[in-house]
Amino acid sequence: MEKQHKKVLVEIAWEVANQVGGIYTVIRSKVPQALQSWGEDYCLVGPYFNNPEVEYITESDDIAFKAVERLREMGFEAHYGYWLVSGKPKVVLLNPFTAYHKLGDIKYELWEKHNIDCSQHDDLLDQVIAFGYLNQLFIELLSEISPDTTLTTHFHEWMAGVAIPFLRRKEVPVKIVFTTHATLLGRYLAMNEFNFYDRILWIDWEHEANHFNANAQVRIERAAAHGAHTFTTVSDVTAKECVFLLGREPDVITPNGLNVTRYEAMHEFQGLHRTYKEKLHRFVMGHFFNSYHFDLDNTLYFFTSGRYEYKNKGYDLTLEALARLNYRLKQENSPMTVVMFFVTKRPVQSMNVQVLESRAMLEELHENCMSIERSLGEKLFYTAAASDSDRLPDLNQFVEEYWRLRYRRTMQTRKSYGLPSVITHNIYDEDKDDIMNFLKMSGLLNHEDDKVKVVYHPDFINSTSPLF
Repeated sequence: MEKQHKKVLVEIAWEVANQVGGIYTVIRSKVPQALQSWGEDYCLVGPYFNNPEVEYITESDDIAFKAVERLREMGFEAHYGYWLVSGKPKVVLLNPFTAYHKLGDIKYELWEKHNIDCSQHDDLLDQVIAFGYLNQLFIELLSEISPDTTLTTHFHEWMAGVAIPFLRRKEVPVKIVFTTHATLLGRYLAMNEFNFYDRILWIDWEHEANHFNANAQVRIERAAAHGAHTFTTVSDVTAKECVFLLGREPDVITPNGLNVTRYEAMHEFQGLHRTYKEKLHRFVMGHFFNSYHFDLDNTLYFFTSGRYEYKNKGYDLTLEALARLNYRLKQENSPMTVVMFFVTKRPVQSMNVQVLESRAMLEELHENCMSIERSLGEKLFYTAAASDSDRLPDLNQFVEEYWRLRYRRTMQTRKSYGLPSVITHNIYDEDKDDIMNFLKMSGLLNHEDDKVKVVYHPDFINSTSPLF
């Protein structure tokens, strides 16, 4: 019987096991479908930053693991394991900092062979270039270790695309797919120019790239788009950007979407809804109730989340709408409270001490109440068993003096006369943060009479987030 030819898909993105933007969610969500189609012949590659969502393993017969071992022998830090998301896919993480001693040579080759000038110092750009070099080595090693395997590589965004021009020039036998979710230049233009799509036909991409000091990044993106065998994007609008800003029309448009099969079982969905709403209630009680309280049964929770792009992600419009909503609800003396969460990624120094203390005091109160409940329940049970009366006794008599004092002390300690913080972390350059500036300007600062409350969480939330 003829042996079936092996095919392997390697998916590469800066956001693999690295929660820095929306592409992280897109890739994480598509993993179960990719595994259904490719099974063990599917592997993801991302940068290594001591990623907490990965289970590392030290032994495997997989060709990706063998390539990782070869990279280590060459002096680079590489890790192999399983990404702890639905499906538990194989993942390879490459430490870009261990290739920094090669940066000079890599940048020279980019300039000499591909007309990409990366001479300026930019920390993120340097990491991306080093990561691209390691991707190129990893894919070359895969093709050498298993020459009979058909390799398909799928790169997401310019931050993973540095390897593409290198692979094409070296004629590595691999099929290359490149996806842009939003062109880099399009992001800059959308943030700084109203209705730039109306004049996109007349935009000089090189002039604009220099204007935004992003010439190297834009040229990397263009090289990746032109070097890929198949070029894709996620919408008709972005396809228009690609034509005029990258100089290539996408071969396929693959609309973004999330895997919703986990919500198809209604009873499970309802259970998750109840669990997560209870977590939100607990957070809101800890965050607000030290200062004042409101009816949680008459409270609506809203969220917006994504990379910190004030205009592109619609934070500006959302904040304006919230300010107007707050005014209207106050005018109507509405019983409704709206709590709006902004979850994004900003450089943070630490968590806000006030927020942590409020959370800790709520947990202390909860523990006190649970201890009183256990003690009271036992004593009530023994009293009821030995009583002939069908009347409920005075429950206060069953609470020990220790727990009464501790309860009163906790309640006194919880009281706060300040406003609940609108931000959960201490961020760098708060005075330059657009969200904070709007909240201060509009007076949306979580006053007791505000019907709209704001929680600005400048770090993406995961299962280890201490506030949730």
